[in-house]
Amino acid sequence: MYINGQWVKGDQKRKIYNPGNNQVIDSVSEGGIKEVNKAVQSAKEAFYHHGWRESYARTRADLLLKVASKLEEQKDTFAKIETLNNGKIYEDALVDVEDAIHQFKYYAGLAMQPHGQTYDVPDEIQAMVIREPVGVVSIIVPWNFPLVMAVQKISAALAAGCTVIVKPAGQTPLTIQKLFEIIDEVGFPNGVVNLIFGPGSVVGDTLVKHKDVDKITFTGGTDTGKNIMKDAADTIKKIGLELGGKSPNIVFSDSDFDTAVDYAMLAIFAGQGQVCSAGSRLIVEKSIYDDFVRELVDRTKNIKIGPGWEPDTEMGPLISSQHLKQVLDYVNAGVEEGATLLCGGNQLQEGIYAEGNYMEPTIFTDTTPDMRIVQEEIFGPVLAIQVFETEEEALALANGTDFGLAAAVFTNDSAKAQRVIRAVHAGITWVNCYHPTFNEAPWSGYKQSGIGGDLGTYGFEEYLNKKQVNISLDVKPSGAYHYKGKS
Repeated sequence: MYINGQWVKGDQKRKIYNPGNNQVIDSVSEGGIKEVNKAVQSAKEAFYHHGWRESYARTRADLLLKVASKLEEQKDTFAKIETLNNGKIYEDALVDVEDAIHQFKYYAGLAMQPHGQTYDVPDEIQAMVIREPVGVVSIIVPWNFPLVMAVQKISAALAAGCTVIVKPAGQTPLTIQKLFEIIDEVGFPNGVVNLIFGPGSVVGDTLVKHKDVDKITFTGGTDTGKNIMKDAADTIKKIGLELGGKSPNIVFSDSDFDTAVDYAMLAIFAGQGQVCSAGSRLIVEKSIYDDFVRELVDRTKNIKIGPGWEPDTEMGPLISSQHLKQVLDYVNAGVEEGATLLCGGNQLQEGIYAEGNYMEPTIFTDTTPDMRIVQEEIFGPVLAIQVFETEEEALALANGTDFGLAAAVFTNDSAKAQRVIRAVHAGITWVNCYHPTFNEAPWSGYKQSGIGGDLGTYGFEEYLNKKQVNISLDVKPSGAYHYKGKS
């Protein structure tokens, strides 16, 4: 771990596995409450007493750019580590690393931009707003995008002038640990950037409840997010939560057929479906339903499954054997509730799949809105298909869950596309495509998919307090009181 500018060891070791074959590829030292307290104290000292909160924007920007440059030099190494540790295919891991590089560059530039405002007010007052860093920020990130989701928070928080404590997911710490080698090399002041490993029930819980942590930013499951909200309430922390999704992908009969089928696959099977914004509910207009489903199933059966490091792999393993079991339990639940399993639904266990966490891409039809596979986030390659006849019915189905992270609509009718996108309850949306997002634009959800957000200028603002300042331009008594004594 990395605390107060030093590499430190905890009392426990955790083995790190390759999901492609479940072999141990490394181990990391884990900490507990003692290490959390040290990390928080060092971050607090660096922020309040050692000058980081008053540091020049140019200083912060220069450090972020140095990290970006060194990360770019090693991007192939980072992508290979991500593939071995997470299981995602190499090409996807490389895109994640390139996104992380851009995030450091983007927020380095944003740190240099003007962030204040002045107001023309009636009195002889200069009224203004200045923005100041929130303080000590705890960053808790998931295992599905280990590097890029950490960096989007780290880079924004540091650019804003905050100090940070990063807690990666236990299964996937390796690219973050290597990133901290770069952070150590470029020379951030001691205590500004800290890294701690350990179980969420100990390390995460202590960070959330710690009185000297000013903000928690978390990406992960909705149930965990709810607990964070409850625990953070005792100290009135600022929180940012990017949580689960059960995102609808609506296909109208007037869409481009091949494009819609292609993106329906990408929406759910990219990242093995272990993506919070995955299009896990496909909502298809009745007039094209049979042809669409038939083509989708045919193509899905031909997806090449294998280790992420193999060049022809199109879908890799799930993160762990435990998570694979949870996903297969959802498949069984779908069958038991009466949905029709059109393809997939099985663990792959022969040949190259014998030691890893592989399963077939899975498609259900004949689903109803009350089924678990329609309502609950499965976080795996499992697609539930629904059918509609009218635009109103499509929207009712689309908005019929507790989640509101992402949504897509496929249609060649531009007016219809605008109507539907405006009416869906989701924070990230697409028309005639699925999954492309950009660091310049905000990432946030509606309903139980979270509060606050990351990326873009909106994500930057999450790490800044707004302070109103009023300066009198005519210094004299207010005249509010009628004191008649000597002046």
